[in-house]
Amino acid sequence: MHNRWRILIVIIFIYLPVSLDATVLYVVAPILSVQLQATHNELLWIMDIYPLVMASLLIPMGTLGDRLGFKKLAVYGSAIFGVASLAAAFAWTPALLICARALLAAGAAMIVPATLAAVRKNFPNEKERNMALGIWTTIGTGGALAGPVVGGILLNSFYWGSVFLINIPVVLFVLFLLHKVVPNDKSSGHQSVNLSQSLLLMSALLLLIYSAKSLVHHDNSALMSTYIFLTGAVLLGCFIVLQIVSRSPLIDTGLISQRNIIAGVVLAMTSMITLVGFELVISQELQFVHRFTPVQAGLYVMPLMLSCCLAGPLAGHLISRFGIKTVAVAGLAVSALSLYVLAGVDFVNHSWTAWAWMSLLGAGDTVALMASSSAIMTAAPVNKASSAGSIEGMSYELGTGLGITIFGSVIAGVYSSTVRLPDNLPPALSGPAGASFSEAIEVSRHLDEATRDTLLKAASSAFMHSHSITLESASLILTMLMMLTFFIFEQGKAVSRD
Repeated sequence: MHNRWRILIVIIFIYLPVSLDATVLYVVAPILSVQLQATHNELLWIMDIYPLVMASLLIPMGTLGDRLGFKKLAVYGSAIFGVASLAAAFAWTPALLICARALLAAGAAMIVPATLAAVRKNFPNEKERNMALGIWTTIGTGGALAGPVVGGILLNSFYWGSVFLINIPVVLFVLFLLHKVVPNDKSSGHQSVNLSQSLLLMSALLLLIYSAKSLVHHDNSALMSTYIFLTGAVLLGCFIVLQIVSRSPLIDTGLISQRNIIAGVVLAMTSMITLVGFELVISQELQFVHRFTPVQAGLYVMPLMLSCCLAGPLAGHLISRFGIKTVAVAGLAVSALSLYVLAGVDFVNHSWTAWAWMSLLGAGDTVALMASSSAIMTAAPVNKASSAGSIEGMSYELGTGLGITIFGSVIAGVYSSTVRLPDNLPPALSGPAGASFSEAIEVSRHLDEATRDTLLKAASSAFMHSHSITLESASLILTMLMMLTFFIFEQGKAVSRD
C-alpha cells in the first residue's frame, strides 16, 4: 500500500471521533436533564457549544497548521481532544460539561484542518485527491449521522459518560499512528494567528444563536432578546470591518475572493443544515409522536447513514468525470426533491417509502458536500491548504449549529401557532404545553387520562404539521440554492493549483 493511503487511514481514525461528537448527545439529553439536573437552556448549550466554538476556532487553527505543519497540529489537537473527552465523561454539573465540550471543540478545531491539509499535500493527483476527499466527506457525514445510534447503544449498557470515554482509546491509537506512519511535513512560519478576531467572531455567533433560541423558547423577554441580538449583530459587523481594514485579517481574503471557494462554503453550510436539521426533525417525531426508543429512532435512519457512506467515494469519481458544477447541481436537485416528498410521508405506515427517499436525501447531500470540498481544496494553493481546510470546516460546523437552531426554531414556531389545546386545560399549564411537544408531554403527566389523551393528540397533530412545513421550506431553500449554484460555480472540472 502506498504511504499516502496509509496516511489516509490515519486521517480516518483522527476524524471519526470529531464527527461523532457533533451529534452523539442527541439521545443523551433526556438523561442529562435528570442526572445532571440540566435545564432546557443548559441542554441546548451542551449540544450547541461544540459546533459553534469549533466553527469560530477553525480558521486560526488552520493558520496555525500552515505554520507548524499538519502533523504537529494533528498531534496537539488529538491530545487536547482526549483530555477534554475524559473531563466531559466525569463532569458532575452542566457548567462543567459545557466547558469540557468547549475544550473538545478546541481540539476538534485543530484536527479538522490538519486532516484536510494532509489530504491536499499527500494527494497531488486530482483524481486520487477527489477519491480521498470523498472518503473524508463520508467519515464526516456518516459519523455525524451515526452519533445518535452510537449514543443510544452505549446508553443501553453504560452510563452517559461512556459516549465520551470511547474517544480515549481511539486518541491513544491515533497518537501512536501519527508517530509511526505520518512523516514530518514542511511548514511556513510567516502566517499570523489572530485569536482576538476569532474570539470576536465566537462572541458574535454565540450571542446571535442565544438570542434566537431565547426568543423561540421565551427564556428572556422579547426586549432582552432583541438587545442580545443587536449586540451580536454589532460584534459581527465589527468582525467584518476588521477583515476589510486589518493588515492581518483572520480570514484569508485571497482565498475567499475566489468564486469556487465562496460557492463551496455556501454549499457546504446549506447541505449540513439540511442533514443535521432533518435528523433532528425525524428523531423528535419518532420518539415523541411514535414512541420509538432512542436506539429504535437511530436505527430507523440507518438508510440515510448508509447512503451517505456509499455516496462519498462515488462522488469523487463523478466530480473527476463530470466536473464540480454538474455534480453539485445534481446533488442539490436530488436533496430538494427528497425533502419535498418526505414532508408528506407517513414514517410508520410507509416506512419503505421513507427509507428510499431518505437514502436519496443522504446521497444527494453527500454528493453536494463532496463538491464543496473539492471546490474549496482544489482552488486553494498547497501552502494554504490548512487555511482552506479550516474555512471549509467552519462551514460544516456552522451548518451543524445552524441546522439545530433553524429547524428547531421553525418547528417550535409552527407548533406553538397551530396547536389546539384542550379547553379544560388549566391556564398555568397552557403556556408550557403550547411551547413545544416535549413540554406538552411533561404537562400531560399531571392531567387526568381523558385530558392527557386529548392534549397528546393535539400536540402530535401540531408537530406533524410543523414537520411538514419545515421540510417543505428546506426543499424550497435547496431549490433556490441549486439555481444559484448553477450560475456561481465556474465552468469545467476542478483544476489543481500546486
